Amino acid sequence: DTADVYDNGHSEELVGKAVKGKRSEVIIATKFGMPTSEKPNDYGGSRYHVMQAVDASLKRLGTDYIDLYYIHWPDPTSPIEETLRALDDLVRVGKVRYIGCSNFTAWQLCEAAWTSRVTNLESFVAVQSQYNLLDRHIEAEVVPCCQAYGIGVVPWRPLAGGFLTGRYQRGKPAPAGTRLGSPQPARPASSSDIMTRARLFAGVPSSNDSVLSDANFDKLERLQDFSAERGHTIVELAIAWLLSQSWVSAVITGA
Repeated sequence: DTADVYDNGHSEELVGKAVKGKRSEVIIATKFGMPTSEKPNDYGGSRYHVMQAVDASLKRLGTDYIDLYYIHWPDPTSPIEETLRALDDLVRVGKVRYIGCSNFTAWQLCEAAWTSRVTNLESFVAVQSQYNLLDRHIEAEVVPCCQAYGIGVVPWRPLAGGFLTGRYQRGKPAPAGTRLGSPQPARPASSSDIMTRARLFAGVPSSNDSVLSDANFDKLERLQDFSAERGHTIVELAIAWLLSQSWVSAVITGA
């Protein structure tokens, strides 16, 4: 799992090198839609950007097809039919095998599913959502929507940005270089309003402060005790709990 914005495309290049000679043995998922520059067409779900982004990702990955291609964030400036039609064309020409979305709310998922149905376009088969033992907000509406339309859930941040590893201490600053100790990456100014709106639509917090709360540390201590009593680490518990959910297709654990 990667994306065109991860380390300015270098992540895709590394994945391409890693799978060289064994491409048929792996499933590659990547994403488009986050701003890749300050240019007005270098973000979102417009047909122009989708077509430009996929060719750039294919080149960096060193492959001629992507197994699962996600739109990284909902784009309030592009009609979902335009995005789906562009993705449908990519599936038909063989550049993409399946399509998905990331950080969509339930109503956005439903709108996309019905748009695909009534216009006979490819449908999203997976959604990436923030989901872990501390953040279960998608269970209210996103999960039932996925179950109704046969969409798989692929949780991101399954360890709550490393919080569920136990390396963060109550009352102490997050260690330098860690996910929760690093400031959120800045976005190009020309696209910041768009992406802020997208984050709000998706219900994803824009800072790490909400994770390092006393309430979460209280939960962490109870979860650590629960897993230790059974001879396991909290990391094993966090991932096993996600995999036990019937609607979860795979768990993305970042390094």
